[in-house]
Amino acid sequence: MLREKLIDHRLGDNNRFRWRSYEISRIEGLSDAVFAFAVTLLVVSLEVPKTFEELVVAMRGFGAFAICFVLLFIVWFNQYKFFRRYGLQDALTVCLNGALLFVVLFYVYPLKFLFSYLVNQLMGGHGEVRLANGNAVSMVEPGQLSSLMMIFGVGYVAVFAVFVVLHLHALQKRSELELNRLEIFDTRNSIQESGLNCGVGLVSIAVAVFGGHYSGLAGPIYMLTAVLLTVNGTIMGRRRRRLEKQIASGSEIEPNEVPS
Repeated sequence: MLREKLIDHRLGDNNRFRWRSYEISRIEGLSDAVFAFAVTLLVVSLEVPKTFEELVVAMRGFGAFAICFVLLFIVWFNQYKFFRRYGLQDALTVCLNGALLFVVLFYVYPLKFLFSYLVNQLMGGHGEVRLANGNAVSMVEPGQLSSLMMIFGVGYVAVFAVFVVLHLHALQKRSELELNRLEIFDTRNSIQESGLNCGVGLVSIAVAVFGGHYSGLAGPIYMLTAVLLTVNGTIMGRRRRRLEKQIASGSEIEPNEVPS
């Protein structure tokens, strides 16, 4: 199992955040099965090509599959890190993890459809698909793209909202988990990063719904995610190093205080 191999090699353990779980729980076992099924759904509709032309058409779907796979892997890896760092298995954690798995499964097809359409456009296509009867029809009719981006945005926000609540729950249990000052800081930073992702998704949804002629910007808005996370990482990295120096020097600082 991939999760076992990662744990054996301590992937994600950079000695900045103590691990509280080295065993794969039943929650994680179920999660791995769900994520594996989600990846299967990305390719299950593909048939073995019968001609070279069909092979070329099938290969055009590789780009969309690769993007979807990477996005699913990011969600899976974030979940992997959460359980390694906090090891929570209480009722609320189980419910929140269940909500995450539900969203992942529900949005597999919208995710695949969206990126199949976008990759088709980037490769010079006309956003058309050929039906079984041989007719070529548009994947997205005029006026439907904003609705498609709204559907994607809701799923995007839902995933990161779950991570926000999961880390808030871990923060509330900081005494029970014996989180130190740096771990509390990192937990708050994880909440902030997931919150930024939620914010970008909400802005995209707002543009898709109320943008009118500018609703086409609902997609490119997600490019802000990389900028915001980079800026946030730089700022929070400086604050963390400042906190490390304060702790090393023995400066008095409250456990819940975050240096500005």
